[in-house]
Formats: sequence, structure tokens, C-alpha cells
Amino acid sequence: MTSKLTETLNKSNRSVVVVVVVVVVVVVVSVHVVVVAVAAVLVVVVVAAVLVVVVVVVIAVVELEVTTAAAAAVVVEIIIIIIIIIIVVVVVVVVS
Repeated sequence: MTSKLTETLNKSNRSVVVVVVVVVVVVVVSVHVVVVAVAAVLVVVVVAAVLVVVVVVVIAVVELEVTTAAAAAVVVEIIIIIIIIIIVVVVVVVVS
């Protein structure tokens, strides 16, 4: 039962990481980008990450596959995503 949730989480994680990496690459390549534009992109990334997490959690709850372990895993994934986003923000601020 938990494997479906884990599978969904892994897929969403990959997409979030890909988005973050793409944003970092774009920012590094275009160092002269206006800081406001960078901030706008980061906001979009944060919103996307939050939406992905919310969708995964909602799917899990609807399918009634949430065990304590799975819920804990979701919380850990959210924390990891937030840490990645914070790192990206710091990198962008330092670069600009």
C-alpha cells in the first residue's frame, strides 16, 4: 500500500529537483538577469514545489494509503524540498 505513495513521491521529487536544477542553470548562465525577474522565477518554483507536495498528500489521503510511516516520509520530503529551495535562493542572492 505504501509503495504507491513512495512511487508517487519519488516521481514528484524528481520533477521538483529537475525544476530547481533548471532554474539554477538558467540563473547561473544569465548572471545579468534583473534580480526582480530572478525573484519572480523563485516564487514560481516555490509555488510549484508546494503544489506538488499538496497534490501528493491529497492523492495519498484520498486513496486512504496514509500510514504513520508514509506521513512521516511526506514530512521528510517537504523538509528536503524546502532546504533545496533555500539553498537555491542563497545561491541566487550570492550570484546576483
